[in-house]
Amino acid sequence: MEPVVLRPIGVVRGGRAEIFEDHWGPVVSRLILDPAVLDPDATLGLGDFSHLEVVFHFHRENRVRRGASFPRGNPAWPRVGVLAGRSPVRPNHLGVSSCELLGVAGLELTVRGLDAVDGSPILDIKPYSATFQPPEAVREPAWMRELMAEYY
Repeated sequence: MEPVVLRPIGVVRGGRAEIFEDHWGPVVSRLILDPAVLDPDATLGLGDFSHLEVVFHFHRENRVRRGASFPRGNPAWPRVGVLAGRSPVRPNHLGVSSCELLGVAGLELTVRGLDAVDGSPILDIKPYSATFQPPEAVREPAWMRELMAEYY
């Protein structure tokens, strides 16, 4: 299989410079979109949405986990496979994050709660829509709720 080549559509600016596991909720950052990739009207209508889903590259991570480990190295939580967690230590180093959209100014978006650091390449942005979420109750294990308790 040939590798897929993705071209970033922009970059994260501001927010956090260093990776830190928790308290992303108040972090404000800007998404600077590339005019060589997107037309100026690419964000038209985006301001009608309160939240975004941002796909980005964990560009500062070079480790890869292919199997299982304890989330955050905590043996109190069960050992789970890389695809059962949200760690940046994954085969393609892709992150997906929902965040609040604070403002749209052409190809510059201001967001709060994005868990990507300054300089992270943005691969895609989609408006968050409740209609795309599962209609039935979502199930998740207790360890995930514990892990995420201080995340935002």
